[in-house]
Amino acid sequence: VYYLTVDELQDRGSSTYGEQNRVSGKLVPGSFSRDPQGTLASFVLADEGGDYTMNASFDGVVPDLFFNEHSEIIAEGRYSPDGIFRVDQIIVKCPSKFASEA
Repeated sequence: VYYLTVDELQDRGSSTYGEQNRVSGKLVPGSFSRDPQGTLASFVLADEGGDYTMNASFDGVVPDLFFNEHSEIIAEGRYSPDGIFRVDQIIVKCPSKFASEA
């Protein structure tokens, strides 16, 4: 299934507001926070080079591998006019270098 990178989504700007998209990025270290009273989490995703970032929020259980700095995150959701990508589903892809070590 096709997905956009963080920079591709931002380049499309307001034309993507409200549309369901999949976005691939890396978790920015130290950006993850969770509401202590619930399941709402916020975090920042960056493109491969780290030049572009995107604020995101997710209400639900975050996969264990989410915190691995080597994992690629694919977030499915909708970009909103307030600049936050509202995530409905998170998929964590492990890089191929881990597959060869197993």
